Amino acid sequence: MRDLSLLLAVVLLALLASGDRALREAGAEEPPPAAPAPPPEPGLLDEPAAEVPPDTEAARAAREAMVKETIEARGVRDAAVLRAMRSVPRHRFVPADARADAYDDRPLPIGLDQTISQPYIVASMTEEARIRPGDRVLEIGTGSGYQAAVLAEVASEVLTVEIKEPLARRASAVLKGAGYAKVKVRHADGYHGWPERAPFDAILVTAAAPHVPPPLVRQLRPGGRMVVPVGSAFAVQDLVLVTKDEEGKVRTRSLYAVRFVPLTGSLGRTGD
Repeated sequence: MRDLSLLLAVVLLALLASGDRALREAGAEEPPPAAPAPPPEPGLLDEPAAEVPPDTEAARAAREAMVKETIEARGVRDAAVLRAMRSVPRHRFVPADARADAYDDRPLPIGLDQTISQPYIVASMTEEARIRPGDRVLEIGTGSGYQAAVLAEVASEVLTVEIKEPLARRASAVLKGAGYAKVKVRHADGYHGWPERAPFDAILVTAAAPHVPPPLVRQLRPGGRMVVPVGSAFAVQDLVLVTKDEEGKVRTRSLYAVRFVPLTGSLGRTGD
């Protein structure tokens, strides 16, 4: 009986080897094991848009400290801007894993290689734009939507353009959830602005361009102001103030050094 079992085992192994050889000769291969799915990118895009965290007493206290210690202390004086910085809940615009740092004066990643700007820069750029009630403001580079929310606290109308569709969609949802439904978000190439809604009293660009974009200058109302970082990508850039007088004459002035992610898109390569 043992000899018969051994013979059967040998025959079975031979059949298996023959079948494997036939498959190889026919060019068939075993499918490779499935690769594990990559982990999702941490940050804003992982969160359902409906999940808007509450504005707690602790968050309001942290915001007050942020304004006093890192914004007023560094020279921002515009009362409307300071009120806006005290009002907008920055923790609603950052990823869940960064909310503990929401009121630190530093940029934070929001996914897709983008960041939310540090609070002082948001306040300073808004102050330099000299926005007043009744103004129509254009923002280029929506990102998280935080700068747009600050602008909405000061201006009467805010339009913002974001080239990365997931960020545009997410920012629109968060802005509405946080009570800023009047902010209009467009998914488009921000270099070309929003010409059908021009002119604008102020334009803020929250990504660095290699030069001041001519389409945006054209969309600036006489008497208007534009604040834009100008310089090489991922290097120190100049924050530039662009003014257009009532006769349409344009002047530029460098304010201070900054570091922003680059403005992407056509950058005028397809014409202005």
